Amino acid sequence: MGEKDKAQNFAEEKVGEAKEAVGKATDNKDLEAEGKTDQTKGSLKQAGEKVKDAFD
Repeated sequence: MGEKDKAQNFAEEKVGEAKEAVGKATDNKDLEAEGKTDQTKGSLKQAGEKVKDAFD
């Protein structure tokens, strides 16, 4: 299941990047902030997966 989780986390990061870009382009600060939050969550989850991999 680790690879599936990694893919989902990566997708969450990329969606966050897209939201941030759209937010900047449309001057929508809420969408931009939501995108940054999504990126951070995805990155933290990826870090957790790496830690789990280190112990497997």
